[in-house]
Amino acid sequence: MTESTESIAPETAGRPSATGDADLPAWERRFRAPRVSLPEWAEHAPDRSLFVSNATGTFELYAWDRTTDTRRQATDRPNGTTHGTLSPDGAWIWWFSDTDGDEFGVWRRQPFHGGPDEEAAPGLAPSYPAGLALGRDGTAVVGRSTDEDGSTLHVVRPGEEPHEIYRHRESADVADLSRDGTLVAMEHTEHGDAMHSAIRIVRLDGSTVAELDDTEGGTRPLGLSVMGFAPVEGDSRLLVGHQRRGRWEPMVWDPLTGEETELGLDLPGDVSADWYPDGSALLVEHEYRARSELYRHDLAAGALTRVETPAGTLGGATARPDGTVEFLWSSAAQPPEVRSTAGRVVLDPPGPKAPPSVPVEDVWVDGPGGPVHALVQKPAGEGPFPTVFDIHGGPTWHDSDSFASGPAAWVDHGFAVVRVNYRGSTGYGREWTDALKHRVGLIELEDIAAVRAWAVESGLADRERLVLSGGSWGGYLTLLGLGTQPEDWAVGLAAVPVADYVTAYHDEMEALKAMDRTLLGGTPEEVPERFEASSPLTYVEAVRAPVYISAGVNDPRCPIRQVENYVERLKKRDHPHEVYRYDAGHGSLVVAERIKQVRLELDFARRHLGVG
Repeated sequence: MTESTESIAPETAGRPSATGDADLPAWERRFRAPRVSLPEWAEHAPDRSLFVSNATGTFELYAWDRTTDTRRQATDRPNGTTHGTLSPDGAWIWWFSDTDGDEFGVWRRQPFHGGPDEEAAPGLAPSYPAGLALGRDGTAVVGRSTDEDGSTLHVVRPGEEPHEIYRHRESADVADLSRDGTLVAMEHTEHGDAMHSAIRIVRLDGSTVAELDDTEGGTRPLGLSVMGFAPVEGDSRLLVGHQRRGRWEPMVWDPLTGEETELGLDLPGDVSADWYPDGSALLVEHEYRARSELYRHDLAAGALTRVETPAGTLGGATARPDGTVEFLWSSAAQPPEVRSTAGRVVLDPPGPKAPPSVPVEDVWVDGPGGPVHALVQKPAGEGPFPTVFDIHGGPTWHDSDSFASGPAAWVDHGFAVVRVNYRGSTGYGREWTDALKHRVGLIELEDIAAVRAWAVESGLADRERLVLSGGSWGGYLTLLGLGTQPEDWAVGLAAVPVADYVTAYHDEMEALKAMDRTLLGGTPEEVPERFEASSPLTYVEAVRAPVYISAGVNDPRCPIRQVENYVERLKKRDHPHEVYRYDAGHGSLVVAERIKQVRLELDFARRHLGVG
């Protein structure tokens, strides 16, 4: 048995020079290659944009003045910054200031063209963020979440003390502010179902204008989501996502009149939308079978027109005032680019480009709950290959045909990679997502086991060299799978996992407590048998495979104490394991730290599998 305790110092987080990058292996160059997010632009100053980049070796916020093509790094913190937005007039950059990735902090702001940071909402104590909406007159609506107070919403006007307009023990978030600044859209789960929100519209004094609740008080599993108020003066329409037909799709709701307009989009997957700037049409994003595509929906004519994008996955899209659409695109084989329907790359970061990888192949396997979709990447040569089952987090998420440096690194080292969109994943309809109830963890592992059996029987995977791996919820499923399916896996790699479900529940942030109560049907005290059945700690004595665990010491989602409880049980058994602890939260925003963690995982797996 071995155990290591390490952390990365901020001064080691820099990137090599461009010359040094050329000598690095392809897998490492993919991580180091400069990337940018889809730029957000200010509603009333569209030439002012904000984006995230790793250009310095740490993910930070950048301001971009399109009129002069000037780009400026706006934040600079040892553990990075990604949570920020622009004020509608483009005058201010708001960014969330936590401590070393603990997600607990306050909003700060700085002038768009540079200047000192200042506290953006003086008088509000630190909290977990629960949404932010900014008005043209400087008014802000700030959502907060704390263990003590639950969810609170506050109106912050320039020069005035914050005014609380909402408070509840269950989860709630600020979603949007109407263009005239009089209506606040919020999502809430007062009914107790954290997976299916209701929508409430309130005025700035907290008085309720309208309520939309498809759960009917928590009795039906139908969620709603706010997609945004119409960007037109005097227009109170709200774009709303709903699940009334078994999948996510948009409709238009006027909270002042109560009128609902179903759009009837004839598309087979989950559908989301945003407004075109003049409010006459919607930019529709369609997710289906792990790929994305865009459409323009003319509201007056009811016409749906394809917006041409390459095959792959979109990491966001936005319609510009001139009618063009900008979108972040990638595929498993090709690294991400911010493109425009005008036929150009919008934002191209300086520096060497990421090497390409191999495309994914689609596999459908019969599972106990229906067909399971898996994405497979293979190295050159003939199988069976040592194979990594790279399990996504969430759980309400899904793997897609998008560029991912982690799976590509395994392929470079001769491994096949299988990613499974198990029950609980998004993108396959409401029933598939909502199947994850009460038998939490065990349901997902049934689907993973079905795909594992296919991988072995098809000749893809070497049954003696199978790695179960994942981060966050994927790390949880890894540890649970090692204990409940001990004969199936040769190595386990768990990043920021839930390891001891009961302790995790008591230590995690309040919003995740609410989610766990929904998934498991109560608290550990109310349904102890369910928490026990779903906890990796319950099965730790059955684990046979060597275990590698990485954990952030400031993680509020999968806190460190419950990881230590699991590790102590492995120690008592003298079971082969290694632990890597690092000074951040639920993952790292430092490129060198990410590379270090992947290298440790590669080394651990190859050593225990005997792969050269």
